[in-house]
Amino acid sequence: MLKQIFKELKIHAPFTIFGAVTGIVIMFFFQSVPKGISYNIFYILHPVHVVLSALVTASMYKLHQCDRISGKCLKGQCNFWVLFIIGYTGSIGIATISDSLIPYLAETLLDMPNRRIHIGFIEKWWLVNPLALLGVAIVYLRPGTKFPHAGHVLLSTWASLFHIIMSMGDSAMHGLAYVGIFLFLFLAVWVPCCVSDIVFPLLFVKKDQGT
Repeated sequence: MLKQIFKELKIHAPFTIFGAVTGIVIMFFFQSVPKGISYNIFYILHPVHVVLSALVTASMYKLHQCDRISGKCLKGQCNFWVLFIIGYTGSIGIATISDSLIPYLAETLLDMPNRRIHIGFIEKWWLVNPLALLGVAIVYLRPGTKFPHAGHVLLSTWASLFHIIMSMGDSAMHGLAYVGIFLFLFLAVWVPCCVSDIVFPLLFVKKDQGT
C-alpha cells in the first residue's frame, strides 16, 4: 500500500503543481475582492468539490469491489451502506482537510489578519452533507459515472485558495508569502486528494475478489 501511495503521489505531482500555479494567478485578480465575495465563491467550490470527491471515492471502491463490466456487486459484498460510509467519510473528511484545515494552517503561519476556519459540513450542513450523499447515490445507481481526476484537483485547489483569500484582508502580500501560499496550495491538494481518490477506498476492497 505504501508503494502504491508513493507511486500515485509521484504521478499526480506535476498536475498538482500546475493547479497551484493557477491558484496563484487567480489570487492576483481576486485578493482585493470583499471578504463576502470570497466566502460565497468558497461555498460554491467547496460543495462541488465534496460531491465530486464522493463520486471519485465511491467509484474507485465500486470499480474494484464489483464486476468491472456489468457493475454488479460480487458475492454481495458491495452494498449501499458500505458504499455510503466510504463515499461520505472519504469526501467530507478529505475535502475538509484539503479545503479548510490546511489552508487555515497556512493562514495562521502567515499571520493573516482575518483568519478563521470554515468547516463546510458543519457551517453549511444543509448544503454540503446532501451533496456528499448525492455523489454516493449517483455512483450506486450508475456505476459507470466518472469524472476526471484533473477536474477534482483544480476544484480542490481553488476552494483552498478562496479559504485563504478570505483571511487576507487588506494586508499587502510580499514575495515570500506567495511562495508560502503556493506550497500550501500544493500540499492541500497533493496528499489529501490522492489519498481520498485512490488510497482510502482501496483500503476496504477485499483482496480475494481477483479484481
